[in-house]
Amino acid sequence: MKFRCERDALLEALTVTGRAAGTRGGFQLVLSGVHMALDGDELTLTATDRELTITMQLTVAGASNGEAVVTARLVGDVVRSLDAGAVNVTVDGEGIHIDSARSKFSLQTMGTEDFPALAGLDGDPVVLEADGLLTALRQVVKAASADESRPVLTGVLLSAEEEGLRLVTTDSYRLALCDLPGLEVLGSDQSVLVPSRALQEVIRLLGDVEQVSVRFSEREASFNLGAVTVTTRLIEGEFPSYQGLIPTHQPNRLTVNREAFINAVRRVRLMAQDSTPIRLDMSATGLELSATTQDVGEAQEQLDAAFEGEDLTVAFNPEYLLDGAEAAPGDEIVLNTVDALKPAVIRTPESEQFLYLLMPVRIN
Repeated sequence: MKFRCERDALLEALTVTGRAAGTRGGFQLVLSGVHMALDGDELTLTATDRELTITMQLTVAGASNGEAVVTARLVGDVVRSLDAGAVNVTVDGEGIHIDSARSKFSLQTMGTEDFPALAGLDGDPVVLEADGLLTALRQVVKAASADESRPVLTGVLLSAEEEGLRLVTTDSYRLALCDLPGLEVLGSDQSVLVPSRALQEVIRLLGDVEQVSVRFSEREASFNLGAVTVTTRLIEGEFPSYQGLIPTHQPNRLTVNREAFINAVRRVRLMAQDSTPIRLDMSATGLELSATTQDVGEAQEQLDAAFEGEDLTVAFNPEYLLDGAEAAPGDEIVLNTVDALKPAVIRTPESEQFLYLLMPVRIN
């Protein structure tokens, strides 16, 4: 295999695909590699840890076809270290050789026969507008759990509803929900559980395309985003029944400017250290945010806000509260509460398709 291309283009392809490479040693060492296959002027790079696979196609000046597997992290570091400009890549029996200007590298390769064979998904793709999907994923993915001991909570539930497609995540402390009306991606009453890790990669790439083609099989999902395809194994298991968790009646309603609230939370949380929550004191006079950490300091900030209900003090994990406010669309957010212990719900007047449920933190 032999080709020539620009350093920046090759680096981008190695960076994108390398995020799917595994970190295991031993007989799984090949999963730490990136598979490079040249056919004419089309170079295809693939990395996988068997759960997540990322493939990217790149147009190069090809001289001779071939394939190779090289350690993803190392080859990425090598290409990143080169000056901008043309890079020549050659693969022979001794390894892969990378030349650029006066720099020359030779890296060991791994057996291509050991790299997993990847099969494409059957069925017709569903084409979605990238902007709408990107907004929905950003609203829900942060609320997915990172605890691998409960795999179902690390996923994003995609379910077919009468109105369209619903996305739901929860880590048991909070829950995010977003509806995409009119989208028929799944069959009637069908639902799938997509790993949030894979969708985080989709989020990275959605900003560069106008449309995304989505395919689902019994065990896998794929997202084609122009030159990049992200394929992931679906999570097996039953997502928690969440509908009953959403309160139907919350007598207290706080309406506040979203940007002002976000900035205030960011400032006050500087004093919310060592798992200290942020307190929200809500009354007819407005909103006060405060946090106190012993031996560190305290912060208070007043905000103009409209409040309906009984005066109430409620506390939240600052990071979770900030995630919910940042995810909400529009210029204002509405915080609905029952009391200091029951779940609170963040909504927005501009959209009925989004909600963010958050458990309060018990305070003295």
